[in-house]
Amino acid sequence: MTTGTRSPRRTAPSATAGGSELAGTPRLLRLAARRDRFLLPIWVVALGLVVLASVASIAGLYGTEAERVQYAVAVAPSVIARAFEGPIFGTSLGAILMTETFGMLSVLVGIMSVQAVVRHTRLEEETGRAELVGAAVVGRHAPLTAALLLAFGASLAVGAVTVVVLLAYGLPAGGALLAGLLLMGVGWGFAGVAAIPAQVAGSARGANGLAGAAIGLAYFLRAVGDALGEVAPSGVAVTSAWPSWLSPIGWGQQGQAFAGDRWWVLGLFAAAVVTTVALAFTLTRHRDVGSGMRPVGAGPASASAALRSPLGLAWRLQRGSVLGWSAGLVLAAGAFGAIGEEVDAFLETSEELVDLFAQLGDSEELVDLFIVFLMALLAVAVGAFAVQGVLRLRGEEVSGRAEPLLATAVARPRWIASHLTVVALASLGMLLAAGLAGGTAYGLATGEWGSRFGDWVVAAVVALPAVLALGALAAAAVGLLPRRSVAIGWGAVGVSLVLGQLGALLDLPQWVLNVSPFTHVPAVPSEELRWLPLLVLLAAAAGLSAAGLVAFRRRDLRA
Repeated sequence: MTTGTRSPRRTAPSATAGGSELAGTPRLLRLAARRDRFLLPIWVVALGLVVLASVASIAGLYGTEAERVQYAVAVAPSVIARAFEGPIFGTSLGAILMTETFGMLSVLVGIMSVQAVVRHTRLEEETGRAELVGAAVVGRHAPLTAALLLAFGASLAVGAVTVVVLLAYGLPAGGALLAGLLLMGVGWGFAGVAAIPAQVAGSARGANGLAGAAIGLAYFLRAVGDALGEVAPSGVAVTSAWPSWLSPIGWGQQGQAFAGDRWWVLGLFAAAVVTTVALAFTLTRHRDVGSGMRPVGAGPASASAALRSPLGLAWRLQRGSVLGWSAGLVLAAGAFGAIGEEVDAFLETSEELVDLFAQLGDSEELVDLFIVFLMALLAVAVGAFAVQGVLRLRGEEVSGRAEPLLATAVARPRWIASHLTVVALASLGMLLAAGLAGGTAYGLATGEWGSRFGDWVVAAVVALPAVLALGALAAAAVGLLPRRSVAIGWGAVGVSLVLGQLGALLDLPQWVLNVSPFTHVPAVPSEELRWLPLLVLLAAAAGLSAAGLVAFRRRDLRA
């Protein structure tokens, strides 16, 4: 037997061997784009449809100069209108479009960017994939850079689609280009903001929560600044107060596309992106992979009695989202209810606007139609929570935390049922809380505490079957198509939002509108409560949930 010297053990090259802290960025970017090849295109297409529907509706509602002047004169002095829609800067079609839609589009683009950045940074570390990738020739900053580039690209695509749609409707090229760049800038700004909690938070949920709070704060500052603004002597323009300049959403609106075209505002976005990204890169140097600057605490040595059952554990995992969504919905419903007194005066500024709201129901009371519209919008938000809560099942599975739990006496059906139960009960609680908040605020503002208070509550709670159907679709996707479950779940939310809020404006056929479960919800209080469609939705929810449960029992974990 002969012996020889043993060859030295080979190790993976370090990041410095690659010569750069950005080594591997192109490959990580391609990987991230490959994984989001369905989700991000859905976002871009959905937002493009929102822009298209908005232009079409506004062009139809305010087709003449006289109608646009009447709108501007009504909106400019209204504190409520400025707070919820934004400042008005002129009477052109483009200026009204920016007032009506830019705030909503900014929030949606911000959510898209935040989720993309957190998904490919904090979540990758939480699941352990980032550590495996980091063992190769990957620079310290490469994962964050790839995630940011992906979010930047998605925002760029949204901005490009916006420009194309606006040009197709004959709007001025300069204003259309600036509007697209401003919307892109909002997406880039919130991507940079999301990069910071992705380093600070100890979990993906925490990072998403902090970044989501930043979006909410930005919208609040914008609303306060616009509400405190002053009406110009012309009566058709507003000068916003200083809080608007503390918000990326406010910057986008202050760019005044189609009404002055302040191109220099784009520099604010550039400065914000450079600052936030530089700070995020600095933070990556001061923490370990897999843990944030604010690590998750170890918790007590022994678990409470509530955690001795799958239901208790499901509530513990979901309660942060439940409380956060509930707070936002209550605040939104209360704010909507408080402006109920001004509904008649605002809607009657345009006969076309009255006709549009009349499509929501048969009531001649504009307040009834207002309640239907707002509660339907909040119901879609609760549906988004339901999808997020159900997709937590997939997150637990991918992260590996579900496997040791299911290795015990806990059966798969019981585990799934516990999360679905928490989501269903929380959805009911959110809808009820939103209805109570809206009715209370309306009562305080108008002094009406009779049947109108009950209208708010019923209009909210009646949407529960549609919310459950949306969550059940996500549950079926987790069982049947786990790798596509995120795209399917959030795609369904986007479709419901577009069809529910903009389907009538696009004059889509009824069979297309019927795709959304919220289309089948009775428009209470503008029409009588009908039980059959609600029972059908409940049956569909039960069937989809059962299909997902059966499929999950028969497939491998992490499939």
